[in-house]
Amino acid sequence: MDLAVVDTLARLALAERRCGRRLRLCKVPAELRELLVLTGLDGPLGVEPGREPEEREERIGVEEERDLADPPL
Repeated sequence: MDLAVVDTLARLALAERRCGRRLRLCKVPAELRELLVLTGLDGPLGVEPGREPEEREERIGVEEERDLADPPL
């Protein structure tokens, strides 16, 4: 992800507002969400807040850390 994606989304949101509509982004990847927060466009672009996994729920895409001295299974 780069700022070109953020620019395109901002332009799309502006066009939608001119037509009386509002853009809302769902299931935004973490990398894009971080860029939108960094640029301050997460609010204007309608980025829905991500949810945190519940206490016993497994996080998707998170690998378990291990000591490099451990042999692979």
